[in-house]
Amino acid sequence: MDITIAPVTPPEIPQLMELIRELARFEKLEDEVEATPELLQRALHDPQPSAGALFVRCDGEVAGYAIYYFTFSSFTGRRGIWLEDIYVRPPFRQRGLARRLIAAVARIGKEHDCGRMEWTALKWNEPALALYARLGARVMDEWVLLRSHPAELRLPD
Repeated sequence: MDITIAPVTPPEIPQLMELIRELARFEKLEDEVEATPELLQRALHDPQPSAGALFVRCDGEVAGYAIYYFTFSSFTGRRGIWLEDIYVRPPFRQRGLARRLIAAVARIGKEHDCGRMEWTALKWNEPALALYARLGARVMDEWVLLRSHPAELRLPD
């Protein structure tokens, strides 16, 4: 089994979009996907990209992906790296590909002197949570994730 991990190239953006939709279906969130190939192209390949993406291939076939971006922590005084998505297609699971993708993103974080690597997981995704625990990740259950669209916040005038 030949496994490779490499950045997603501009011609591969439609294939990345397909995998994002697969992940959304798996997470029962398909109606929340607003991304388009054009938006992904800009986000990943503009002169100042806002994110990075990796494909993992097994014997030349795209088996999964990871998307990450940089954050900042006032507590560490350094950037962090946020693992936005990690997805391995069902036929390729149980082969260590998710661990390899996480390691690849962690190496990118180390190369950029990041003080943290963070991500979220759905509470019902027990296999993923078990993997993350085996890797040494801590569940931050004292924190609450908040989300809003900037235009929807009720802010004072």
